[in-house]
Amino acid sequence: MFDALGFIAAKRDGYSHSTSELAQFVMALTRGDIPDYQTSAWLMAARLNGLTAEETTALTIAMRDSGVLVRAAERLAGPTLDKHSTGGVGDKTTLIVTPILVACGLKLLKMSGRGLGITGGTIDKLESIPGFRTALTPEQAVHQANEIGSAIISTSPDLAPADGLLYALRNATATVDSIPLIAASIMSKKLAVGAQTILLDVKVGGGAFMPSLDAGRQLAGRMIEIGRQTGITTSAVITDMDIPLGRCVGNSLEVREAIELLLHPEAADHRLLNLCTYLVTHALIITGIAKTQDEALQKMTNAVSSGTAAGALLRMIHAQGGPDSLPAVLSTLRQADVVQPVMADTSGRIHHIDANRVGQISLDMGAGRRTKQSSLDYAAGIEFVCGHGSTVHAGDIIAYLHYSNDHKENATTWTAQMRASISIQPSNINWTDRPVILDTL
Repeated sequence: MFDALGFIAAKRDGYSHSTSELAQFVMALTRGDIPDYQTSAWLMAARLNGLTAEETTALTIAMRDSGVLVRAAERLAGPTLDKHSTGGVGDKTTLIVTPILVACGLKLLKMSGRGLGITGGTIDKLESIPGFRTALTPEQAVHQANEIGSAIISTSPDLAPADGLLYALRNATATVDSIPLIAASIMSKKLAVGAQTILLDVKVGGGAFMPSLDAGRQLAGRMIEIGRQTGITTSAVITDMDIPLGRCVGNSLEVREAIELLLHPEAADHRLLNLCTYLVTHALIITGIAKTQDEALQKMTNAVSSGTAAGALLRMIHAQGGPDSLPAVLSTLRQADVVQPVMADTSGRIHHIDANRVGQISLDMGAGRRTKQSSLDYAAGIEFVCGHGSTVHAGDIIAYLHYSNDHKENATTWTAQMRASISIQPSNINWTDRPVILDTL
């Protein structure tokens, strides 16, 4: 029988666990042999005293092996990649990067989650498309990805179930911010899916879970080390999330923006396009599809300009129950009852857009969840007309709020909050664009 008390005491006193001890702990947790209060005590001890790199990898492997090992991506023909983002405000990169990579010859079978708080989830965005099904079985997902190159499905309770048990308690015990526990949570699911290569987009800043570049580097380093010790090629790109990514925040609005970028990249938000370009070219190089940055960029350019990438997105949408043309997707996306303009109250240059504040407003409007049980308003969100660095005049429309009639009484408050989230400085003050790519590991 597992000695939970001794296990907790060892971490409380700063000792390291062996691989065997961590495997026994996860097995006992998954069987239901450990009461929540003891698991919570261990989580707090781990949060305060930390886990070594070896402990983090051992915990990850034990969590990976805690359920039915799907390893679905191992059944795909050809090179495979799993992309993961730690989440941010307006982050719709998966909807753009996935079809481009498919058009360049990669296969992606991705299990994604739903959003919680201000960081939206890829599954929520896809489920805003009428008819789109995310609850495919691993067998259905493998067949689809082999046929058309991609499948994005919701996570299965059989996939690393120990992670779900630990996360629920981390959320209730103020231990969510432990970098080793975050790394084990993310990588246990990625390893269980079984792709040959993992590309991590680690967001940092006010609109992300990681508050600083240093914290982002620490998390990325832990996950890369887990990949190295388990024989999986793993790379991480650390990206800025102090400013919302792209022009839209909200599920249907972000799907629209992703489709429009694939159809008309020349008109896209430059920060969103730059990030997607970097992620695609980096993925093509680390998977061996391209040997140089120039070759990778040419492959991406051809995939987008030829319409092959947009076609890859449509095939996935239609295969999973959505409409059979991109114009039909765009026309069936839910639209808000009210689309209200927000005007600038002064002239100058947009110096900063506070991603955290914008995320909180969109959450209040119904575009995100406060709890896992919260319902979503797929049409709710924020659409920016002017971006970071734009010159505006007093009275210019700088954004639109999309919300339901049920929230009309909040319009004045949201308008004031939106103005407060956008910093406008005199045009003669020196201004430099913020880089979206901060580091690559």
